[in-house]
Amino acid sequence: MPTKKPANPASKPAAKRPAATKTRARPAQPVPAAAATPATAPATAPATAPATRTAPDFALDAALLRAFDTNDRINRYLVEHLDDEAWRAAPPGGKGRTIAAIVAHIHNVRLMWLKATDPEGDRPEPLDKDTLTRREAEAALVRSHDALHEVLERALLSGGRVKGFKPDVGGFFAYLVAHDAHHRGQIAMLARQLGRPLPQKAMFGMWEWNSRGADRA
Repeated sequence: MPTKKPANPASKPAAKRPAATKTRARPAQPVPAAAATPATAPATAPATAPATRTAPDFALDAALLRAFDTNDRINRYLVEHLDDEAWRAAPPGGKGRTIAAIVAHIHNVRLMWLKATDPEGDRPEPLDKDTLTRREAEAALVRSHDALHEVLERALLSGGRVKGFKPDVGGFFAYLVAHDAHHRGQIAMLARQLGRPLPQKAMFGMWEWNSRGADRA
């Protein structure tokens, strides 16, 4: 019986390849307006910068000295407007300084600092709280103020150092003004407690630095 020959695999027909799928071309998307390349703006001349104003020079050293002068004029303005009956009247309760004694203290503390800053220099005479008159007080305040004015001026011109006081001339200036102002408040309060308050005009006048600064020494 004849044997069947096996089929030759090479003789099999080739498998059909799937047909290529046709792709549709997508329509072009419009470019957003924001993404569009801006047109080149025509060249323009640069804007002119506004003219700057230069502040006038301000001399701080001179301003501090003027303020120190005004502060002492306020002291004398206060003394000038006190009632005579209040000047040496005992404080309520009999304890504490009289107004005359407070003014003498202001002057004498200035002498203490004059001695500390210039031990060999000339200094005004101290005041006696028990015999001091208002006229004597006003004249003495001028002398002690003028001497301290010179101390401040020298310090401002020589690096800001004050012998015997730290940190510097700015602190010394503030100390002196604060000390005077503290005792002005005491005097105004004591005058009221004694039933001899300062006139309303004087109470406001002590705060008018521009007016007091224009007063003559």
